[in-house]
Amino acid sequence: MPLSLTDLDHRAARRSFDRAAGSYDQHAVLQHEVRRRLLERLDYQDHTPTRVLDLGCGTGQGSAALQRRFPDAQIIALDWAPSMLGALPGGNAAPLCADMQKLPLGSRSIDIVFSNLAVQWSTDPETLFAEIRRVLRPRGLFLFSTFGVDTLHELRGAWAKVDADPHVNEFADIQDLGDLLMAMGYVEPVLDMEMFTLDYPDVISLMRDLKAIGAHNAAARRRAGLTGKQRMQGMIAAYEAYRADGRYPASWEVVYGAAFGPEDGQPYRTGQGEVAEFSLDALRSSRVRRES
Repeated sequence: MPLSLTDLDHRAARRSFDRAAGSYDQHAVLQHEVRRRLLERLDYQDHTPTRVLDLGCGTGQGSAALQRRFPDAQIIALDWAPSMLGALPGGNAAPLCADMQKLPLGSRSIDIVFSNLAVQWSTDPETLFAEIRRVLRPRGLFLFSTFGVDTLHELRGAWAKVDADPHVNEFADIQDLGDLLMAMGYVEPVLDMEMFTLDYPDVISLMRDLKAIGAHNAAARRRAGLTGKQRMQGMIAAYEAYRADGRYPASWEVVYGAAFGPEDGQPYRTGQGEVAEFSLDALRSSRVRRES
């Protein structure tokens, strides 16, 4: 089922993250905390993987943590921003610069797809989830976090007092994500949500933080050129309605999801009807049984 999201300018978003590589870790406080909590969820999974994909790895802090957790596994650190991959810490993770919607990986070749706060940057969630399903081995784990609809609602509300242009990226509803996982054939999807609030001494500090992590506005319909001083001042004035105790809050709705890849032969729906996939090993095994 399609998700109703703001159309993202794919190239603009990629450029933003490429430029942010040097400042990302210093400012990505929330991203680091969410990654820690997402990694903890692996404690409840019984997996001994041979290949793990860190999808949208950023500067590779998650890849390094996955390598420590699974020292015998191959860790693939995938990101679309070359400068992010250039900031990977030392270790054995294999860097891979690629679009997460066009994974250059073999079908049924990955035991765990781990993705911390990257799914929301997909321009086509259906294609993304189909690609992840394709590369997952049967009963392989897809574990991810992403931002939900109430993320940065204060900033969105302040800008709405100024004009009708999109200034804040839109994010998926948790129910829509769950429905999409089911429709795409994932097994036993589980989703839950947490709200985080970061506060700032002023609105400009929030805007600088967003720029430093590459997460500022990448809506395809955003106004071209620089934001005018008068409109920026109007937004800052409107943000006063959210000020509390002299601080300016920014809310982040974080959605966590876990689901398993389909078993061999399990049908799932596509735009072309129902499809069932089989691994080569399963087909060879079936052939041997028929011939014996």
